[in-house]
Amino acid sequence: FLVNGSTGIAVGMATNLASHNLGEVVDAICAQIDNSEITLPELMQHMKGPDFPVACEIRGIRGIEEYFRTGRGSMRMRGRMEIEENANGRSIIIIRGVPYGVNRATLQERIAELVNEKVLTGISGMRDLSAEDTCIEIELKRDARPQVVMAQLFKLTSMETSFSVNMLAIHKNRPKQLSLKEAIDAYIEHRREVVIRRTRYLLGKAEERAELLEAFLLALGHLDDFIKIIRNSKNREEARERLAAYTFPVATAESLGILIRSQASISGDTYTFSERQVNAILELRLYQLTGMEQDKVKGEYDAVLADILDLMDILAREERVLIIIKDELRAIKDKFATPRRCNIVAEVGEVAMEDLIANDAMIVTLSHRGYVKRTLSSEYRVQGRGGKGLKGMETRASKKDEADDFIEHLFSVQAHDYLLFFTNTGRMYVERVYELPEGSRTAMGRSIQNVLNLKPEEKIAALLRLERTVDENGNDITFREEAGFVFFATRSGKVKKTAVNEFRNYRKDGIIAINLEENNELIGVRLTSGGDEIILVTHEGLSLRFHEEDARPLGRGTAGVMGIRPSESDFVIGLALVTQGSTLLVASENGIGKRTTFEDYRKQSRGGKGIITMKVTDKTGPVVGAVTVTEEDELMLMTSSGQSIRIRAAEVRETGRNAQGVKLLTLKGNEKLQDISIVIPDGEDSVIEGADENSEATYDDTPIDNEEA
Repeated sequence: FLVNGSTGIAVGMATNLASHNLGEVVDAICAQIDNSEITLPELMQHMKGPDFPVACEIRGIRGIEEYFRTGRGSMRMRGRMEIEENANGRSIIIIRGVPYGVNRATLQERIAELVNEKVLTGISGMRDLSAEDTCIEIELKRDARPQVVMAQLFKLTSMETSFSVNMLAIHKNRPKQLSLKEAIDAYIEHRREVVIRRTRYLLGKAEERAELLEAFLLALGHLDDFIKIIRNSKNREEARERLAAYTFPVATAESLGILIRSQASISGDTYTFSERQVNAILELRLYQLTGMEQDKVKGEYDAVLADILDLMDILAREERVLIIIKDELRAIKDKFATPRRCNIVAEVGEVAMEDLIANDAMIVTLSHRGYVKRTLSSEYRVQGRGGKGLKGMETRASKKDEADDFIEHLFSVQAHDYLLFFTNTGRMYVERVYELPEGSRTAMGRSIQNVLNLKPEEKIAALLRLERTVDENGNDITFREEAGFVFFATRSGKVKKTAVNEFRNYRKDGIIAINLEENNELIGVRLTSGGDEIILVTHEGLSLRFHEEDARPLGRGTAGVMGIRPSESDFVIGLALVTQGSTLLVASENGIGKRTTFEDYRKQSRGGKGIITMKVTDKTGPVVGAVTVTEEDELMLMTSSGQSIRIRAAEVRETGRNAQGVKLLTLKGNEKLQDISIVIPDGEDSVIEGADENSEATYDDTPIDNEEA
């Protein structure tokens, strides 16, 4: 229907359907099987439009969208022409392809007619060099303008035609105009019925074969008795009656590994042959019965039994049926699919936004107070480090002076890349880089609240960048199955791993990325490969390191599994990835911090209580932040009074896991350290500095005495 196209006329109705590319149709069907709520734009990422047997150009996307959506529409087709010069230096137009349904001879007759009528005045000659492929040379006069002649050929001849589509079909015994989605649904339902009926047929055949093999196994176990019965019987009927009357203990059948038995053949503790089994034994010649090898029969019986179980599983599980449909379609695609012959060209006004925007290298920055912008990377000098993860960025802009703000997150991206924003309530928003406000390196940017449709209670908990990826046909496959996983951590200790592919159907007003219980919130998100190691850190100084494979992949609408089990008074404050050459830096409420190598954290099973990462006392206060750092990183320490102190990670001494650490800064009165974050240099040389001249941004390298604390 979709691949081959169709044309038909009946009383009061007609159908005319374009042909489509086999590979694209298979991809669209598989996509709709995977997501029954798929939208038309998502379907068109797989199935661009019609693909005719001849190489031509399809003009306009609106007509294709119209008949995909409603089942009725039209589009314009153009033949392919090239302008070249011959040996005499004259311009020639070479027709390389004609629209679908156009006869080459009729086209040449029409061109000759227009030349004779002086309508086409720039043509001096024409010859047909076509063999298997179209090649018609049109020689132009010296003063002719090739582009003008081409325009005249499109306007006055069948080098440009229209094709009307009416997807009318008999659906459920009634004529119906089908949209693309409805047509695919009808095909999926048809294939589902075919697979189920085929499976039932194969199951019946397998059960019949198992019944016979069961009889052969029992006969081989009592071969002498069976031979005696057959030899001593006067005729076939007597042998049938005596075999039907022969009984076996049920235990004998079970000892032979027979698992499928007709319950009608069991009476008490004895087992008798069915009529089919008796006939099968009698059909065998004596030498066939004596020549059977019990191991071979048992092997075939076990194989048939496995087939029966598999066929029963297919009938019991809808997902197995759908997988079979997809596998069979992909096998057809691998064997018969061919590259697209027809190019689809958008008309003016139909071009996608990203096609109009250069895919320039950009720098995206997010400030601590929630200001976002994109800047051409050429405005930044080359630096030796890249972007780091965002942690707890407030979404409502503060009224404080801009000088109090700092860059908390930086990405080196391309303009067509995707940015995934995750909020503390578990929702996800997606923006393309080119959709973000543009500004210079020194500009403040725009509040994230004015960029995303955030709810009043939402703040950004994490941000991920996905590099836009396209396949060989130019299709966007960024959210493909091989793109990795999004790993979530929540305040209550739950974690979740979800394939990036699960987030492909995002919306402008956001989608649920993780379900959160009441009083729980998202505290961190990381992009993982499926083979990374995770560390969770709690408020009371415990940590747990585990392999992400311990958390099986889950869908978007799930709450996750337990990663660490904090006590009733404790909660998770940090999510970090174990990376080579890095250390884990933790900081406490009273300004104490330390760095510890990952080797000090043994790998544990997910769901435990964890081990000590910082010894929490009244002197240290609880842990407020944990980040993975390298020697080159710089940190911003944020206090409850609004002060921001900047230090170098390398100056924080490495200590053991049970140590309390060293003083990172001096706090005044009731002032507390609220958060730590890796800070991105803004292009100037980094210096250790306080927020103002009154802030005591002193750094004490003296270890805290554990006994004193």
